[in-house]
Amino acid sequence: MDVEGILGREKVNDNLIVFGPVPSRRLGRSLGVNNIPPKICSYSCVYCQLGRTVKFMSAPEKFYGPDLIYARVKEKTDKIIKLDEKLDYITFVPDGEPTLDADLSDEIEKIKTLGFKTAVITNSSLICDASVAKALSKADLVCFKADAVYKDIWIKINRPAKNIKLEAVLEAIIEFSASYKGVLITDTMLVEGINDGAKHLEAVADYLAGVKASKNYISVITRPPAEMRVKKPCEENLNWAYQLINAATGRAEYNINFEGADFCYMGEAEKDFLSIISVHPMRSDAVKEFLERAGLDWAFIQELKTRGKIVETLYDGMDFYTRKIS
Repeated sequence: MDVEGILGREKVNDNLIVFGPVPSRRLGRSLGVNNIPPKICSYSCVYCQLGRTVKFMSAPEKFYGPDLIYARVKEKTDKIIKLDEKLDYITFVPDGEPTLDADLSDEIEKIKTLGFKTAVITNSSLICDASVAKALSKADLVCFKADAVYKDIWIKINRPAKNIKLEAVLEAIIEFSASYKGVLITDTMLVEGINDGAKHLEAVADYLAGVKASKNYISVITRPPAEMRVKKPCEENLNWAYQLINAATGRAEYNINFEGADFCYMGEAEKDFLSIISVHPMRSDAVKEFLERAGLDWAFIQELKTRGKIVETLYDGMDFYTRKIS
């Protein structure tokens, strides 16, 4: 795939590959690696904070390459060390599905030489591929998505590429979990009226008991979703999900609160800001804190809006800012 033809070399280098560090509810302080061009994915989840999938794929391909990924990550980690900033993980969490990158295994190996822990947050869809399972086995932490165990619900919430088979994915996660030596966690995003029914939650809990993850996160929508019609579950269903999953696994945890505004400023305001919001939409209060650190005022945001670089969206009573994808 000609990535430069899609995005242009300058954008690939400056605004897309590495972002942060950003606060993460699951991982502490994370430097994000955006190893997939926007918005290439195997799913088009109704709740995705980056909008609908632009290009569906269900098999790994080469994109940026290990050398470019490594070089961009090292540039950032060198700055992080110089500024004495905290960093818990270097995390593959791109615009799309990270395991669609055929070079993921080599990229993880190269990045681990920098001395930081590595993580991959995946939608789980390609875990049946032996090369993907091998790549994930090299990461220090893997987070698997587990939104649904019934096919009809899975199709409604995750909207997968046609040749992905849910049963095979669920079986492959169990198989991977039995041999993986790192930290394994799961994340279940609950959406009102789709996957938060009692019968389905019981089935999810039973399945997660077999995965034996160190933590099973229960998430709700906290940023503007791809489909604005989707909503958070009611408190009763959210509590029921926690009780069922915790009873089955003993390791349930909510992932439902604002992660905070501890976004890192690395000295290049526009580059830093756009790289973060390309993957991690920021609330207005977090934007204000970023601007204070950069010594800027709101005119900076207005100028980016005028140039068509960012999009402002109102969701749940709060303004969010996201990079505009061509």
